[in-house]
Amino acid sequence: MEKFEDLIQSPVPVLVDFFAEWCGPCKAMKPVLEELKTMVGDKARIVKIDVDQHEDLATKYRIQAVPTFILFKNGEPVWRHSGVIHSSELKGVIEQNYA
Repeated sequence: MEKFEDLIQSPVPVLVDFFAEWCGPCKAMKPVLEELKTMVGDKARIVKIDVDQHEDLATKYRIQAVPTFILFKNGEPVWRHSGVIHSSELKGVIEQNYA
């Protein structure tokens, strides 16, 4: 399995969805993320991180609410959003950081 730190080093944007199984809004984001994947294709990777299973990452990135989305590029967080968000907004953020 790929290490998180290696995964986010990518020059291709990596959208990380910090979520929890018990979180209603997180479940609501599942079809949104599936739609986003279709919209952006290879322009980004979408990764889901369960905060209950990866408390170390949740602490490191100061995740205080779920879902929280962080877009990484070359290992650096370039954008962050907590709460439900539209696929079109996510697509815009990815396209701004895809170059």
